Amino acid sequence: MIRVVLVDDQELMRVGFRMVLGAQSDIDVVAEAGDGERAVRLAEQHRPDVVLMDVRMPVLDGVEATRRIVAAGTARVLVMTTFDLDEYVYSALRGGASGFLLKDTPPDELVFALRSVASGDAVVSPSVTRRLLDRFVDSGSAPRDTTVLEVLTEREREVLALVARGMSNTEIAERLYLSEATVKTHVGRILTKLDLRDRVQAVVLAYETGLARPGV
Repeated sequence: MIRVVLVDDQELMRVGFRMVLGAQSDIDVVAEAGDGERAVRLAEQHRPDVVLMDVRMPVLDGVEATRRIVAAGTARVLVMTTFDLDEYVYSALRGGASGFLLKDTPPDELVFALRSVASGDAVVSPSVTRRLLDRFVDSGSAPRDTTVLEVLTEREREVLALVARGMSNTEIAERLYLSEATVKTHVGRILTKLDLRDRVQAVVLAYETGLARPGV
């Protein structure tokens, strides 16, 4: 059973999420919060598998709440927002979120994402990834030292670039004519070599080093 804490300052939104998740036989909503501070306390109290986290909330926003929950190791966090603003995407991912989806994501995709995060994977939608890359380039931010990528093989770099575009293992396998198991092995080696927690951190690193760029 996947134990979930719902966090959103709009009760109606929480009701909607609860209905979607409650219809799943393997998901149990154990608590709800309307602000980030309470979310941190509930995560500590219940130790859920996943916190479904809103971004804009009173008292403490979702980005800071995510940082605190991840730092404490109490749960993995899947961030959702109605605001298609990339600064929140970047902040949430850097804060340790294991996924980022917009609230208009179809219910079946939300459930899939939640299960993926609970199982230790990470979720970043391709559309969000593209905007994230655009935002980074437009901001003029200084690129990260690319020498960190020298530990990777050419194939691993290729896989990392596709991960950064938001592609799943299945999609990468089809693109590179590899088995899904082989792609999974490559991703695991990439994370280990670069000392990354999950695919989300891999996405951040890929665009910070310039390995992934808009339209590439």
